[in-house]
Amino acid sequence: MKLLDPRTSGPPIPTLPAGPKPSWLRVPSPASMEVVKLRTLFRQAGLHTVCEEAHCPNIGECFGKGTATFMILGNLCTRACPFCDVEHGKPLPPDPDEPSNLAMTVSLMKLSYVVVTSVDRDDLPDGGATQFAKVIQSLRAKCPDVRIEILVPDFRGCPEMALEILGQTPPDLFNHNIETVPRLYRPVRPGADYRHSLNLLSSYHKKHPGVPLKSGIMLGLGEEKEEVLTVLKDLRESGCSMVTIGQYLPPSRDHLPLRRYVSPKEFMEWEQVGRTLGFDSVASGPLVRSSYHAEETSPCLEK
Repeated sequence: MKLLDPRTSGPPIPTLPAGPKPSWLRVPSPASMEVVKLRTLFRQAGLHTVCEEAHCPNIGECFGKGTATFMILGNLCTRACPFCDVEHGKPLPPDPDEPSNLAMTVSLMKLSYVVVTSVDRDDLPDGGATQFAKVIQSLRAKCPDVRIEILVPDFRGCPEMALEILGQTPPDLFNHNIETVPRLYRPVRPGADYRHSLNLLSSYHKKHPGVPLKSGIMLGLGEEKEEVLTVLKDLRESGCSMVTIGQYLPPSRDHLPLRRYVSPKEFMEWEQVGRTLGFDSVASGPLVRSSYHAEETSPCLEK
């Protein structure tokens, strides 16, 4: 897959030569009894996890610890972002049993912290916000002590309606990923808008200043350091107190090409930059993902 360089609309962006990944990106095989056990549990409950659908490299570690990021509203996305491995197509209507099934599964897993995300549902008038609210309500009823983080889409076309619905049942942490720098939005997030995502974050923060705000960005797509710094400043100005910074890894040859591997040293430098900018929590590393070690890095657990 070759893309034109968005800065010049000129020759195709070069990709990295074929070869083994750096040592810091190698992870153990996810084939363990705990992984099989959880996958069976999720299938029996009719649930999906972004860990599986997006082929996250940390699935073995997270499943091994009994944690997962639940993906509601089905496993078919209405968009086809070239960096993401979640399938796209025409999704089914929301499952009315999904909220209660998810809450029952969280109870069986004895989780103290749960992350709930979703595919993009541009086919729904509210972008799927009502299902998020129902899931939160079910979790509060079934698992009153669990802390809830929601990782929401951008609710394109209905942000005000979605935020109004979500405002009726606030989570413990509100998360929406900015993903990349503005210049790369067209090739990386077609159908999305950088300013719209910032406005979604800032609008929620203004309505619910007591709920911590979180976002995340991928590196290795061709962004410049000055651009990353600008994004981090924009996120702080929007009210974000938490940020995740990780390495983009193409799920396949058909996905958005990788421009470079970012070293662990550079990730450590970005963590220091984030701290200097005033973020309360900065998770920065090659294998960091939006919900990676979320329970350990979320200040809302101190309630």
